Amino acid sequence: MTKHGVVLGPEDAVVAAAAAARHFSFPPPRKGGESCRKLAAQVDLGAAVMGSWLDSMKASSPRHRLMAPLAGAADAEHDDWMERHPSALDRFDALAAAAKGKQVAVFLDYDGTLSPIVEDPDRAVMTDEMREAVRGVAARFPTAIVSGRCCDKVFGFVRLAELYYAGSHGMDIRGPTADPNHHGKEAKSVLCQPASEFLPVIEEVYGALVEQVEASIPGAKVENNKFCLSVHFRCVEEAAWGELFEQVRSVLKDYPGLRLTQGRKVLEVRPMIKWDKGKALEFLLDSLGYAERSDVFPIYIGDDRTDEDAFKVLRSRGQGAGILVSKFPKETSASFSLREPAEVRDFLRRLVDANT
Repeated sequence: MTKHGVVLGPEDAVVAAAAAARHFSFPPPRKGGESCRKLAAQVDLGAAVMGSWLDSMKASSPRHRLMAPLAGAADAEHDDWMERHPSALDRFDALAAAAKGKQVAVFLDYDGTLSPIVEDPDRAVMTDEMREAVRGVAARFPTAIVSGRCCDKVFGFVRLAELYYAGSHGMDIRGPTADPNHHGKEAKSVLCQPASEFLPVIEEVYGALVEQVEASIPGAKVENNKFCLSVHFRCVEEAAWGELFEQVRSVLKDYPGLRLTQGRKVLEVRPMIKWDKGKALEFLLDSLGYAERSDVFPIYIGDDRTDEDAFKVLRSRGQGAGILVSKFPKETSASFSLREPAEVRDFLRRLVDANT
């Protein structure tokens, strides 16, 4: 495989890095002329990219957010944010009225939505109460889990065969394997793997990241999600975040078909294709026969920046409701909010009760 470079996301981080680079200054080189000036510019841009990524990594940390002042301007900011993104529980009656007479379809992220964020990603187990709430929703509406995890791992956590599963940020979509109550008709068989050609390189990069990152940075964990990789830094000391980022980037520089993005305390390595959770949402709606229907009400609930692609799809369609799970104000295309998985469970229960 020819190896050249890697495009780093998110895009706003790169743009910010380029802008920041223009403000860095170094003493002019004493000799070497243009080549030295080019080298200095490269050093500037590299430092700016690093700084931008570190700022973004810190911003995704709940601990950093908890250290922010809770009075004065912060209270005003929170109140303003809640006016623009009200609680889906407080506004449930309005949501139910908007969905009345329409075909509801439910799409759920997993980590941070159905399960709390935990230090060990292998222990992100949902409660029995949450499982029953999801089961109740799936008995009444087409329901899908849309996660960055691989399908097999999410299914192992959820253990509900009547759901649709879109793993690896929607790059591995599977239909229900058992669905006795699916609206009196057979469940559709759905299979979509738009990044299959990347499987060998994903395996190769996984091995390289385990060898280089896990072996040298305490607390780092590389998770193989089949069509993408997750580098978790939740248990890494903040002082080592820069080194972790540089090591990941040094591995990826030889793989031009992969890109680096970021979630909550995780760096994501993904194939460079035009596919994300928003595309997965569109694919599932189309597979269910809802793509061209105006009487559909999709509900998408998620907590991470990767869910923003799905929220944007709902906004562009002018249908349904995007619900962000967050205790803190953040930029989002969602229309409503919930604070934590316990509120997600309560919302799903109310959805079931309203349609019983």
